[in-house]
Amino acid sequence: MGEIVFWTILRTAFLIFLLWISKDVWGEKYFWLIVSLSFYLFVISPAISFYRKFVEKNKEVLESSLCSSCKHFDESAVLCMKYDKHPTKDFIPCEGSAWEPK
Repeated sequence: MGEIVFWTILRTAFLIFLLWISKDVWGEKYFWLIVSLSFYLFVISPAISFYRKFVEKNKEVLESSLCSSCKHFDESAVLCMKYDKHPTKDFIPCEGSAWEPK
C-alpha cells in the first residue's frame, strides 16, 4: 500500500512541475481543463488501478487466512504487526503460535 502512495505523490509532484512549466503554452481558456484531465489520467486513474491489483493480489490472505482473524494483523498493509512481516497464502509469520483473536 505504501508503494501506491509513494508513486502517487511522485506522479503528482512531477505533473505539477510539468503543468507549471507549460502553463503559458495553452493559455487561460483551456488550462484548467488540461489540468483536470491530466490529474485524472496520470495520477488518479493509475492509483485506482494499482489499488485494485493490490486488493486482488491479497484477497485470499485477507479473507481466508489465519492471520486475517488475528489482532496483530493490519488489513490496510497486509502486515503482521507483531513480526513486521507480510503474510501470504503459503507463509504465516508466527506459524500460528502467536495468534490472538481480535
